[in-house]
Amino acid sequence: ANVGAGLAILGNRVLLVDLDPQGHLTRFLGIERGDVSARDAVIARPLKARMHMDGRESPMSMALIPASLDFADAEVLLARASDREHLLKRAMATISHDYDHILFDCSPSLGLISTNALVAARTVFIPVQTEFLALESLEDLLTRIESVRARLNPELEVGGMIATRFDGRKVLNRLVVETLRERYGALLMDTLIRDNIAVAESPRVGKDIFSYRPRSFGAEDYLNLSTEIMDRIAPGVETEALDLDALERYAGEPL
Repeated sequence: ANVGAGLAILGNRVLLVDLDPQGHLTRFLGIERGDVSARDAVIARPLKARMHMDGRESPMSMALIPASLDFADAEVLLARASDREHLLKRAMATISHDYDHILFDCSPSLGLISTNALVAARTVFIPVQTEFLALESLEDLLTRIESVRARLNPELEVGGMIATRFDGRKVLNRLVVETLRERYGALLMDTLIRDNIAVAESPRVGKDIFSYRPRSFGAEDYLNLSTEIMDRIAPGVETEALDLDALERYAGEPL
């Protein structure tokens, strides 16, 4: 949600697709689950995005295809489908021309839904909580990504790893970041997402960090991260200058 908002603030048309059956992204943005959802993408029904900022003046262009309550059966439906790994990619092809970037939000599960996302995507960004258990599952995910690249999507690449929930006062957090740098080098993004109460609070009111607390460390970090992501996926392309007046209207408070 916050990366999507950051990319939109930088001048991009962004579509978020909630592929997690729990629907956390949908609830994060304060959207009610409706009849048309990301589930439709895996059963070949037409897709329709909903604008996140209904009825408000906004400098952003960000839309959402939400998760729905019946998403739990999507894995079963996919298991029965022919060419089941490419259904999401075909669905996205019908609407991708309307957006500069499409972000898939996936669950930690490496099932058929996540596989569809990896087949449809060009670049994977991996958030890694700065604790050692997160490092344990990282190798499994990288192995799965490599398998999808070899069998189904040769264009797929890892764009970067994003260290989250970082507290520089904690030795453990610093050690995890050092370990990530030693193992993966430049794949680790320069921006660290610091542990910030505003980031944790914003889903309660259905707002991204920029509209909830534009002067917080969280907003600063996510805007830096969004800029860094743009530099990686579109090197040499200048992002639009941030219009502070527009962001002020969007946030609803002075910066």
